[in-house]
Amino acid sequence: MYVRYHDEEWGVPLHDDHRLFEALILDGAQAGLSWLTILKKRDNYRRAFEDFDPARVARYGEEKIGALMADAGIVRNRRKIDAAVTNARACLEVQAAFGSLDAYLWRFVEGKTVHNAWRTMDQVPAETAVSRTMSRDLKQRGFAFVGPTICYALMQAVGMVNDHLVSCFRHAEIKQEGK
Repeated sequence: MYVRYHDEEWGVPLHDDHRLFEALILDGAQAGLSWLTILKKRDNYRRAFEDFDPARVARYGEEKIGALMADAGIVRNRRKIDAAVTNARACLEVQAAFGSLDAYLWRFVEGKTVHNAWRTMDQVPAETAVSRTMSRDLKQRGFAFVGPTICYALMQAVGMVNDHLVSCFRHAEIKQEGK
């Protein structure tokens, strides 16, 4: 599962608002946990959060949040669940202001993937100046669970940065796809 995610999804430029919202929520849910834990629960998250439709999630009230807290298929952390609802509402505001979540997020990298050239895993940063800027901006717009490390993980996952090591076959493929 983890290898398939790496080989087929991680780092591939993503421009669909529902999938970007999903990535934002799942990266926040992953805080303090392994990514494999979240990957194993991803289908449950998609079911529980109605395929990450921000308009639907934004309407969640206490009853739905209570049901999510009882759902063993997802991470039952009240702060993370509340953040998903808060972020859905903020996402709708961003979509109204920028036309799409895609346009808003990708402006942090001027609409193009940044292709890094890391040779070893210890060179890959946990956060960058751009992820810190994104984090501040998201927080100012009312988003939660969007610290600079979560933002950088999001940037990596959705292909805003190509952080595959140069020795990885995906580095060159993603770089080529972006031309």
